[in-house]
Amino acid sequence: METAQVGFTIAIALAAGVLAQSIARQLHIPGILLLLAVGFGLGQSGLAWIDPNTLGAGLFGIVDFAVAIILFEGGLNLEKSRLRRQELPILQLITIGALVTLFGSSLAVKLFLGWSWSLSLLFGSLVVVTGPTVIAPLIRDMRLRPNLKTILEAEGVLIDPIGAVLAILVLNLTLTTQTATVVHEMVDLTYRLGFGILMGTLGGFLLGGILSVRYLVPSGYTNIFTLATVFLLFHASDHFISQSGILAVTVAGMVVGNLRTPVDRDLREFKDQLTILLVGMLFILLAADVHWEDVMGLGPGALIVVGALVFIIRPLNVWLSTRNASLSWQERAFIGWVAPRGIVAAAIAALTAGVLEERGMEGGAELRALVFLTIALTVGLAGLTARPMASFLKLRLGKRDRVAILGVEGLGLMLGKEFRERGVNVIFFDSDPKRCSEAEKEGFPVVFGDALQERTLLRAQLEFVGTTIGVTTNEHLNSMFVQQAHALFQVPQGYVSLEPFDGEKIPEHLHPHDGKVLFERPHDIERWAVRIRHHDVTVEHFLFQPKTEPDEVSTDSPETETLVKPTNGNAERSVILTIIRKKTIVPMHFKFELKNLDLATVAIYKPEREQALAHLAKAGWTVPTPLILEELLPQPHPPSPIEPSHTRPSTLPS
Repeated sequence: METAQVGFTIAIALAAGVLAQSIARQLHIPGILLLLAVGFGLGQSGLAWIDPNTLGAGLFGIVDFAVAIILFEGGLNLEKSRLRRQELPILQLITIGALVTLFGSSLAVKLFLGWSWSLSLLFGSLVVVTGPTVIAPLIRDMRLRPNLKTILEAEGVLIDPIGAVLAILVLNLTLTTQTATVVHEMVDLTYRLGFGILMGTLGGFLLGGILSVRYLVPSGYTNIFTLATVFLLFHASDHFISQSGILAVTVAGMVVGNLRTPVDRDLREFKDQLTILLVGMLFILLAADVHWEDVMGLGPGALIVVGALVFIIRPLNVWLSTRNASLSWQERAFIGWVAPRGIVAAAIAALTAGVLEERGMEGGAELRALVFLTIALTVGLAGLTARPMASFLKLRLGKRDRVAILGVEGLGLMLGKEFRERGVNVIFFDSDPKRCSEAEKEGFPVVFGDALQERTLLRAQLEFVGTTIGVTTNEHLNSMFVQQAHALFQVPQGYVSLEPFDGEKIPEHLHPHDGKVLFERPHDIERWAVRIRHHDVTVEHFLFQPKTEPDEVSTDSPETETLVKPTNGNAERSVILTIIRKKTIVPMHFKFELKNLDLATVAIYKPEREQALAHLAKAGWTVPTPLILEELLPQPHPPSPIEPSHTRPSTLPS
């Protein structure tokens, strides 16, 4: 019966956690708020469906597992190059800032709740952390300035292991009053930090090295292999020096994330999903163990403590930590405003309260209740006000209304001209100085260099780009360019050109991971580049008006699965470049669902124009009248200029 109760508790927590986060995502509210409410409702203060006490010591095993995976996943997302640019404020926030929060919060509890100094310091150590599980969802779609986003994300990941180790140190000091033991604990703190960093670095390089060797880990096993290794690293570190594992897995995540292993993308997606599952379950379990009577018993002094933490201690923390950093007052104000507490604070609070209760010491229930009240209020405040605050302080980026094209020559340049004519900003990437010069003569901003390197992408301000297009003769380069833009700058749309091949369907190995196949089918990019250089290509508009009889509709319609055919004959007489629908222009791509009266921009090979027109007519394309063309085309107007300082700095060699 007890085993059945344990299984039921975990099953309810898992299901309720995922459901609560799904609903929160749909409602655009912080998931932790709903998780706390559901946990209270299902716990001892509500329906009593969940009783974490039935798990016994197993609860802390679950906490260890979840925290290890969550912090490893957080470390995976920290790019070394981004951290280096904001190194000073990040370092000071997790050192000076942590101490300010520790002592400021402790003083507030002592003054307004009258707790003992030992219990006050315990609370101060528990609220030092913020956490990636609350920061990342909060700023995901906010489009903050890159430096601001980096600082908040890095602080959330790095402060968690530091805060956890600090909380354990304070707990151990609370349990003893001997001076020798105090000195011993301080020495142990140094060992924990150093050993955790060492184990995390070694473990990260070892794991990354294994994942980088093809076929060493069988296909399909990489994610579970990583999961097992991370958990082993966590407990192996703790086995040698207690409480060092939490820092070790964080550092290991950073190392693996920056090694760019071949399974990097799949690994990140798997960890994201697993983190959502674990965060939901853990918050439900921990919140269910908090009694509403304990929260209400704190009195109004608890609200004053949280208010002091939000409106006095956090701003003071940020001001002292960033006073010599190159941040504007608006950026400092926003960092000071956004500091929600997350899963690590809840987990360590539950652990600390349990230890105090086991030792027969008072204050465990009140400490846990105050930490959960702090989590609820700080997450609620940040979730409701962070977006409007960022807008008020003018820290959010503009719309993603630009197009970035890799490959100046041929069809790439034609695409750029079509977008520019319809008022869309276009920026080119290329590593050939001559082609870059030609594009600049055409009036386009160009970034010269390796488009796969982050420093090259940074010069193009990809945070303003909504569409990337890879249209070189190198399929792998096209795909990697789109993937890098999405991974580093979250560019939402990507298109890649493919070279011709035999067969009727795109082979699986040619499917781009993060991009749609450009044009209506793969084309010989080099052949079209030669034709365009010889002025053998014209650009014309065509209207899609398919025949009504189903048996007469051509199988070459882009809506069919068997669109792609051997690219000889008709296939290389024309290329559908763009589609204009409701006066909005988009690149043509494989499987684009055409609608009646869609307007296409088509590149046509002049020597075979008549054959190309016949082929287009068979597929449902007609030549529009001037009146219809004027009605469907967006009014041509020049796009807003892109600031030259961000697009032409040493773009070309002298």
